[in-house]
Amino acid sequence: MPDSHPSAVTEPIPADSVGLITPEVAHFDTPLALACGKVLPAYDLVYETYGTLNAQRNNAVLICHALSGHHHAAGYHSLEDPKPGWWDAHIGPGKSIDTNRFFVVSLNNLGGCHGSTGPVSHNPETGRQWGPDFPMVTVSDWVNSQVRLADYLGIERFAAAVGGSLGGMQVMQWTTAYPERIANAVVIAATPRLSAQNIAFNEVARQAIRSDPEFHDGWYAEHDTVPRRGLKLARMVGHITYLSEDAMGTKFGRDLRTNDLNFGYEVEFQVESYLRYQGDTFSNSFDANTYLLMTKALDYFDPAAIHGGDLARALAPAQCPFLVVSFTTDWRFPPPRSRELVDAMVSAGKPVSYVNIDSPHGHDAFLLPEARYQAIFSGYMSRVARDLGIREAR
Repeated sequence: MPDSHPSAVTEPIPADSVGLITPEVAHFDTPLALACGKVLPAYDLVYETYGTLNAQRNNAVLICHALSGHHHAAGYHSLEDPKPGWWDAHIGPGKSIDTNRFFVVSLNNLGGCHGSTGPVSHNPETGRQWGPDFPMVTVSDWVNSQVRLADYLGIERFAAAVGGSLGGMQVMQWTTAYPERIANAVVIAATPRLSAQNIAFNEVARQAIRSDPEFHDGWYAEHDTVPRRGLKLARMVGHITYLSEDAMGTKFGRDLRTNDLNFGYEVEFQVESYLRYQGDTFSNSFDANTYLLMTKALDYFDPAAIHGGDLARALAPAQCPFLVVSFTTDWRFPPPRSRELVDAMVSAGKPVSYVNIDSPHGHDAFLLPEARYQAIFSGYMSRVARDLGIREAR
């Protein structure tokens, strides 16, 4: 089982790291109309940037995060951090998203629990924490707020929008809702809509949270408690879907924690220990109401729905080239879902490059530094820089 008390950084920060990073906050007083029919009168977005925006302001790259992601995608907040940001393997000097060339923007989406306005924020109209009163948000709402962040930063057009999983859905939304503001789209381990099975997994997770006696209809903060058991179970279910059978078999097999069976219900197998550790860690760092919102945003995303299910028609407004990446053992968003997206792009006459990478790591492969993945990703981003005339900072 991983160390439950990870130590701080003891070695010098690597040369290919973006280094020590301080998050920033953008405040917006202009009301934001949401797809659910409600309006956020004002809100904050927490974000980080890496690299330097060039004089032409054409080298910005937007990072869209997945379900449990946030703004801290690369580097360290302090030397006490046990590990870097969640996508540090791909963002930094000389990495796939090379901060010697690109100015990278990574934010925590609305409804999140890492500083942007969400259920844990103060509701100025009631004087209470938003809690379950925080309105439902969708992928389109997130993209609309991201556009405002781009305006705030003085970015008229992103060199690329990049995202994996739920982040890839946001990238798709950018290409159709704001086609003139994105020069390239990188969609990794994503899908144009969830299958019934995926919606079912999300519903099991939601019910695990909502049926926890400590949930209190979402007002758990006012009871000075957290539905940890529900969050733990939700994360355990989710984590199973992020890993492939081969990865779990290779990592754990049927290994026991001790040499003998205990003929009881305490942890016996190493895989049980791993899942419980992941669940416990997550339940201490993530908000339950946020988890509910994020899974609903996943369920609702279906850009083809308003076009009679015709995905090619839905993609018609897109103007940029696409890179679509899938992984052979990803059974959460399997390669056929990416091929469905690619086929629709081809039918719509959009330029698209597609690669299905042989990886044993399942859905989580998009987070990892695999050699072929990095080569494809780096090669595409180098082409982006070349096509836009983006040079290395000196």
